[in-house]
Amino acid sequence: MANNENLVPFSKRTVSEQRRIASAGGKASGKARRKKADFRKTLNALLTAEIDSPEWSPFLEALGLDSTLESLINAAMIKEAAKGNVKAYEAIAKYSGQSEKTDMDQEEQNLRMAASKAKMGVDEEEEAEDDGFLDALNGSAGTDWEDWEEDERENEETDI
Repeated sequence: MANNENLVPFSKRTVSEQRRIASAGGKASGKARRKKADFRKTLNALLTAEIDSPEWSPFLEALGLDSTLESLINAAMIKEAAKGNVKAYEAIAKYSGQSEKTDMDQEEQNLRMAASKAKMGVDEEEEAEDDGFLDALNGSAGTDWEDWEEDERENEETDI
């Protein structure tokens, strides 16, 4: 059983142990990211799938919308909100970009942020000049990841 007496801090582990733990964490992180990406891809495919609903298709097409599951769900939420379902209304307001804060609340928040920055001695942020670094990084990120995975496979094969 783990307790404070038998826990070894990461910094006190050997370099090979740190590398092994970091490698396992990186692999688990990649697996989790791929799983989330697959979920989003599947969800988007399902939402954009065409439907043939005798009840909804004519209505959606009359509004000039595609007859997709996404359109159907949104129309059904609006229908529920029109019936008085407050939760449906709140969801619509939230995702349509409407804020529950009033203009006065937003202005008060901006004033508090400005006062806090002034107190800390932080100047208003100036827009940073775009030096193209992020574009260059995005351009090479995919190939860098592929190179790293290839190196990992080669290392695994030589370890055997």
